[in-house]
Amino acid sequence: MKIEQCRWTVNQGWEPNSPNRNQSAHLVLVFGGTDILKTENYPQYFRQIYPNATIIGCSTAGEICDTQVTDDTIVVTTIEFEHTQIKGNYLPITKTADSFAIGAKLAESFPKEDLVHLFVLSDGLIVNGSDLISGLRSQLPEQVTVTGGLAGDGSRFAETLILWNGLLEKEIVAAIGIYGDRIKIGYGSLGGWATFGSKRVVTKSQGNILYELDGLSALELYKKYLGDHAVGLPASGLLFPLSLYNAEGDRSVVRTILSIDEAEQSLTFAGDIPEGSVVQLMQTNFERLVDGAIGAAQTSISHWAEGSPDLAILISCVGRKLVLKQRIEEEVDGVREVMGQSTVLTGFYSYGEMAPTSIGERCELHNQTMTITTFSEQ
Repeated sequence: MKIEQCRWTVNQGWEPNSPNRNQSAHLVLVFGGTDILKTENYPQYFRQIYPNATIIGCSTAGEICDTQVTDDTIVVTTIEFEHTQIKGNYLPITKTADSFAIGAKLAESFPKEDLVHLFVLSDGLIVNGSDLISGLRSQLPEQVTVTGGLAGDGSRFAETLILWNGLLEKEIVAAIGIYGDRIKIGYGSLGGWATFGSKRVVTKSQGNILYELDGLSALELYKKYLGDHAVGLPASGLLFPLSLYNAEGDRSVVRTILSIDEAEQSLTFAGDIPEGSVVQLMQTNFERLVDGAIGAAQTSISHWAEGSPDLAILISCVGRKLVLKQRIEEEVDGVREVMGQSTVLTGFYSYGEMAPTSIGERCELHNQTMTITTFSEQ
């Protein structure tokens, strides 16, 4: 694999070089701030300088370039493969209820022979991430793995964008299929959050909309727990996600708020909150989050017998960024220590992360986690 990376900032322009050196690239990853992506004609610009590449990217809540985390910049990573084929597709989505169907239709559009992995980027506001992943899995062979993330928009939750070849649109789900027997892919996902307070039963919900816990208004209960932080909802809810337990109670995933509805007294989450499930509030500290990022990195390379991956795509939750604040780069530094200096790091802060928790497990929607997908050619 031949990988090149550059970043655009307001003060410095493109560094270390303008993004036109690797015109034979097969895949181009673009992660940028919402306003920056909209103000310039970047989709057409990238399409012109990478005419043979599949270009995929999204708006973010922060961009990752090497071990630096920035806002309102653009990070471009170009990949030229030696033995691997790339195919891509996208579909529009206009209703949350269509998430499963769109996932199934998108996965169905990919030829299955030699397909090993699907990397997915989705609108971060209208999509039910849990249903999207279920739809994708329903049309994929068991051995095909899935990772990716939901686009971000800082802490504004106003508009998220997907960049697909010459397009820059909201309400889109895009994916690239990776084909071949010479590509080695790893993945890992870990949070670092701890539960507190009482466990509650979901007594009324619809998909990813939560109405009642223990027969009481979910929004009022949530505000009670948040105290002074409640005035900042929905953004402040990123500091207090929910732990959603499975039926056996021995595993859980994290769910974070996307929006609230005062009239309906409801909270909308990035993924499903099924009726009858058990949830519990969560909180964290600096050390736990950094340890979670390190754990995800270790899992993603756990089957590497020797050497380091060529590329690592880091997708971390905006909620982690709000907690870590000025220390945000510490979680990326932790990943660098695990990967070594030769691995190219790129990625973004998201509204939801898609990955198996560890090797051999199926993809799930996560919130408030650091998920890592690693790539090397053999």
